[in-house]
Amino acid sequence: MPRPASKPARPITPQPAPPDVVSPIWLIRAIALTIVAALLCGYLTLCLLFYQGQWQLVLHPTRTSSSPASITGIPYELIRFNPDESATPQLTGWWIPSAPGGRYASITILFLPDGNGSLANSIPTLASLHNLGLNVFAFDYRGYGQSATARPSQQSMTQDADSAWQYLTTSPNLAAHRIVPYGTGVGASLAPRLAANHNDIPALILDTPRTDLLDVAIRDPRATLLPVRLLFHERFPLAEPLSTLRTPKLLLSRTTSPDQTFLHASDPRITVELTSPSAALYNQSLTRFLDQYVVPNM
Repeated sequence: MPRPASKPARPITPQPAPPDVVSPIWLIRAIALTIVAALLCGYLTLCLLFYQGQWQLVLHPTRTSSSPASITGIPYELIRFNPDESATPQLTGWWIPSAPGGRYASITILFLPDGNGSLANSIPTLASLHNLGLNVFAFDYRGYGQSATARPSQQSMTQDADSAWQYLTTSPNLAAHRIVPYGTGVGASLAPRLAANHNDIPALILDTPRTDLLDVAIRDPRATLLPVRLLFHERFPLAEPLSTLRTPKLLLSRTTSPDQTFLHASDPRITVELTSPSAALYNQSLTRFLDQYVVPNM
């Protein structure tokens, strides 16, 4: 029997692939990763802002547009010095000469103020130093008083202190061994570094230093949740420089207990606790120190 003819095979039409289905787990992971990356970038940005603006936690400059007529009745000279590349003076200082026949008319105090306010806040101290018969040169750091507008920092203030020293030893041409740095507040940490860099400095005076600035930053609510210990660099160290510096030091504390940074200061040193606002004890402490360590070496 003849075999029936086979039917021709029907061509196979390819079926379209089913559409890709996005896994909900992958989607959740992608969203979570995006959120984590955004939070990390925000946190790093916050750390960068803290690093750049941390000076505001410990330094509080005040700008002034005019100078006082006198220092509690004492005449003085306004000095502008430390010109930049455009020959514009960057620092403003006050030269308060000793009275004629002053007891220490050959000695000049280089006054290094605190990081709060401006020189106007130091007028009582400047007057007291002048009344002892001393010459006094005080200045505002950049960012303070009438000095150039700038963001203050430990580095810039250290440079300004050195610029003031250079000015005194070049322009008025004062003898280096007759200039005594006097630092108060954060300025107290600048004086030892100045003495370490200039061996001719005969002595230095530190009055109520501001220390433990890292603790100040840690306690600030603006620094909450930030790695302050890693980021903070405006420390104004004092304890370590004092422990090795052999320059004679007068250490003035205005609390009932001596400042902790004074306890390990190297000799020679004189430590005085000014527990009351007695001008007599303050004057006696300075004259004793100057007579013992500065006058004999002149």
